[in-house]
Amino acid sequence: MRLHRLDLTAFGPFGAAQSVDFDELSAAGLFLLHGPTGAGKTSVLDAVCYALYGSVPGVRQSGQGLALRSDHAAPGTRTEVTLDLTVAGRRLEITRQPPWERPKKRGTGTTLDKAQTWLREYDPVAGAWKDLSRSHQEVGEEVTQLLGMSREQFCQVVLLPQGDFARFLRADAEARGRLLGRLFDTQRFAEVEKRLAERRRTTEARVREGDADLLADAHRMQQAAGHAMELPDLSPGDPGLAQAVLTAAAIARSTAREQLTVAHCGRLAAESAQAAAERELAEARELARLQRRFDEARERAARLQERADAHEEAQERMRRARKAEAVAPALELREAADAEHRRAAGAEAHARARLPERFADAGAAGLAAAARRAAEELGGLEAARRAERRLAGLSAERADLERQERADQEVVEEADAWLAGWEETRAALQDRIAVAQEAATRAEQYAAQREPAQRRLSAARLRDQLARDTEDTAERERRARERVLEAKEHWLRVRERRLNGIAAELAARLQAGEPCAVCGATEHPAPARKDAGHVDREAEERALAAHQEAEAAHDEAEQHLSTVQRALAAAEAEAGDEPTDRLASAVEELESRHARARDAAADLHAASEELRRAEHERERRTALRQEAAVRSASRGSRREALDEERTALESELVQARGDADSVAARAAQLERTAARLTEAADAARAAEEAAERLKAADGRLDEAAFRAGFDTPQAAADALLDDTAHRELQRRLDARQAEEAAVRAVLAEADTATAARRPPVDLAAAEDAARAAAERLRRAASAQDAAARRCAELDRLSARAATGVRQLAPLREEYDRVARLAGLAAGTSADNERRMRLESYVLAARLEQVAAAATARLHRMSAGRYTLVHSDDRTGRGRSGLGLHVVDAWTGRERDTATLSGGETFFVSLALALGLADVVTDEAGGVRLDTLFIDEGFGSLDDQTLDDVLDVLDALRERDRSVGIVSHVADLRRRVHAQLEVVKGRSGSVLRQRGH
Repeated sequence: MRLHRLDLTAFGPFGAAQSVDFDELSAAGLFLLHGPTGAGKTSVLDAVCYALYGSVPGVRQSGQGLALRSDHAAPGTRTEVTLDLTVAGRRLEITRQPPWERPKKRGTGTTLDKAQTWLREYDPVAGAWKDLSRSHQEVGEEVTQLLGMSREQFCQVVLLPQGDFARFLRADAEARGRLLGRLFDTQRFAEVEKRLAERRRTTEARVREGDADLLADAHRMQQAAGHAMELPDLSPGDPGLAQAVLTAAAIARSTAREQLTVAHCGRLAAESAQAAAERELAEARELARLQRRFDEARERAARLQERADAHEEAQERMRRARKAEAVAPALELREAADAEHRRAAGAEAHARARLPERFADAGAAGLAAAARRAAEELGGLEAARRAERRLAGLSAERADLERQERADQEVVEEADAWLAGWEETRAALQDRIAVAQEAATRAEQYAAQREPAQRRLSAARLRDQLARDTEDTAERERRARERVLEAKEHWLRVRERRLNGIAAELAARLQAGEPCAVCGATEHPAPARKDAGHVDREAEERALAAHQEAEAAHDEAEQHLSTVQRALAAAEAEAGDEPTDRLASAVEELESRHARARDAAADLHAASEELRRAEHERERRTALRQEAAVRSASRGSRREALDEERTALESELVQARGDADSVAARAAQLERTAARLTEAADAARAAEEAAERLKAADGRLDEAAFRAGFDTPQAAADALLDDTAHRELQRRLDARQAEEAAVRAVLAEADTATAARRPPVDLAAAEDAARAAAERLRRAASAQDAAARRCAELDRLSARAATGVRQLAPLREEYDRVARLAGLAAGTSADNERRMRLESYVLAARLEQVAAAATARLHRMSAGRYTLVHSDDRTGRGRSGLGLHVVDAWTGRERDTATLSGGETFFVSLALALGLADVVTDEAGGVRLDTLFIDEGFGSLDDQTLDDVLDVLDALRERDRSVGIVSHVADLRRRVHAQLEVVKGRSGSVLRQRGH
């Protein structure tokens, strides 16, 4: 990857558009990015990272989105970053615009524009740029695939953060593991450890669950077997659990089968005794039944003899009733004729009572003739009846016309009354619509003001919070600065004391006969001696380390203070000087006004609908009024025609109705007279015919009674029985006959007579004996059933336990295998001698490669003194694999990298960073990295070491790389000619570029 050009607009501290020509800077191979503290050197690197990945490095991710925008930019200028680079042989141009709040084009306030991304590629054949994508996701995937590195890896191998690698040298194994894990993506090995641990827990739980089920089955077998099974004290996980359970189950099954055999024999004996008792009870019951049967038969014979006279009377009554049945038809005929004669006579008397007196003595023929005369007169009134009905119709039609006239008059009056208030109603509704429209306009205005006001209130609250945070952060920065001064003063005092006693320190190394390292003499007559306050090298290095830690803490506090101050400035620019409570009151008032306007505007639709309905009602009522006027005009001529027809009909009806009130009344009078005469004639004829039939029935009845042997017809009638009495008497006679036959049959039975001659039987004793035998059988059967259930339950539980044991065997083997693998991967197994986790093992191999690559450059930087080596010694918590030591060729000793001095730490961490860049590049698939940046750390080097380091960096050009040094060290400006200077000003920072 080679950078060609970077364009910035309104990004970070750069308010105006800025450009960086990396091709010009990279021509010398080594270029310097310098400027005062806070000018924006790191922001240039942030812009490169943002263009590639859409986000800035991890420690500065709080500046994403709207916070990336420069506070010095003009309101209408949008933040934009454009990067021109070559990667994997392709010339690409990436442009990114973060989201920003721009002024609205119409009205006041701001609106939020979304982030945008463009990716273009240069076509050398066409000599022009072509668009590839405008999707954030597609551009991000394309860049990541081409570079072969994530954002974290890119920030470690291209933007070399020296502070991170200095901490890496002093970090423990866990911290190193986290960093290396992000760079080399060893999460899959951690997932393997996790999966093995989860599988171990799962199989262990299944084994314990199986043991628990087996132990539960053993307790169930013990409960089923009662006292026949003894189970030792066992718990899930015990080695001999399965064997103990199966052995105890076998003993319990054998005992249960013996108990079942004994219970079966007892039941057979009880069944034989119970059968004998049941036979004896059956014989006793049969004898008792026969004796009772004989006694009951004798009692029934005695009762029959007592009722013999009543039986003879009943037989005589039945004989007379059968003789009277021959006279019954004549009696029924005479009763029917008599009833018919009485009805006919009553009907004739009733019909004659309704006739005038002149018809009292008329016969049936005279009454019929008078009825015919009345019917003929009624036929002559038919025409007059039609005229009378027509007259009634005319009256109804005339009344209907009057009713219609009144209804139309009411319609006209109601329409006139409603239309009289129409103008006032329309004006009121139009006023309501105007008020609602005005409220809707106000609601839109308030809605447009709500978002800026709420955003300003949020900024004011953030401003207040940041103001408090600024005070706290400034106080922490002041204390950190004081600690830096104290630590530096302490280090200088310790260094001065050591230099004062350096002679004693050198004398301590003198050996008799060996030349002095200072003067070369082999005799040492008066070597200097250490006084009580002597300070050695280790004490000086500890003081220096404390000073460096204080400086790092101060830098972090200063950076945090700068971040908070920038955020406070942004919040103050957004919120202004207005107090928060006043802004909150203004927002609340604006919300209240908006709510009231919105409620008033809600009436717009209802008022419009009501006006539409009122206009429709006006049109309807006007149409009804016109229709009513037309109908009223057409009814006048109809009334005149009806009046003329009515006069003609009334003169005709006067003659037809006579002295009656109406023709209909006259006709009704004639109809009633004809009907009554007809009814009376019919009734007279029916009475004459009924008298003749009654006379004939009396003659037939006398003759039938004489032939049946009765003196009078009344005697025959008294001897008759109705159906109920006849059936009851016959039933009594049949029952008497059946009872006599049954008694004779019982008394003639041989078994019954023989049983009657035997002594009375003792049935209660036989029943007691049978109950006792049945109880003994029930207890024996219950004992056998319990023994059988016990055997079945023990067999079932034993089979289940045996199945569980068979299923547990492979599960135990799986658990043992998985537990061994999980212990090895987690570093907790005794087989893992160095207690090294799987992920740590992989990372240790990577760290060993990084140390080898770093040593190649560290030799040159340290003039062959230092070598980085990987160590797998155990560290905290007994783990190992991620140790990093430095071998000092001057002393021949190997020590931890945390003991390096400040300058040593810098060039060792630089070598480590360059070595890590090479390894990660190879890991990423050999992507060529032609541009590197090294951020700070050169101020801790002396001149000789700085020359060595620059030689190493300059040698990177052998691999056609260009290296950018980010530093404010003044001496580097003389040594590095290609420079990019960041100049800080009140209106924002600007970039000045100088080539070689």
